[in-house]
Amino acid sequence: MVKMVYLGSDHGGYQFKEEIKLWLMENNIAGEDLGADSFQAEDDYPDFIIPVAQKVASDSDSLGIILGRSGNGEAIAANKVKGVRAALCLNEEMARKARQHNNANIISLGADYISVDMAKKIIKVFLETPFSNGERHIRRIEKITNFEKSQ
Repeated sequence: MVKMVYLGSDHGGYQFKEEIKLWLMENNIAGEDLGADSFQAEDDYPDFIIPVAQKVASDSDSLGIILGRSGNGEAIAANKVKGVRAALCLNEEMARKARQHNNANIISLGADYISVDMAKKIIKVFLETPFSNGERHIRRIEKITNFEKSQ
């Protein structure tokens, strides 16, 4: 199991984040909330998502959960941080493949498209699924990493 889970959201995912944070505690999963600390309708997701991505990128034993209205902007922001592979997931199978095939280290969820109960199911799969270490998946991730290093 993962050592630490970092959480971040803007106003669009704030309520989801608060419920997921409690769910992590109830399931004895170590989590750190990097904000938002309160609902602010005009806040900006990069202010909370980039710190999550930086923490995950610097700690290979951690994973991240980022939330917004769609999850798209959040995934884009997180993927700007070297070493991050953030995946937008709308169901359990997407989460499973994100971990198995892409070794995703951050999951992005959209509060406008899934329920809190579904989010918990998706997150559970994401946290429990290991990377497959399949040769083709390693090769593909290495190509992404090499490109990232060249920038």
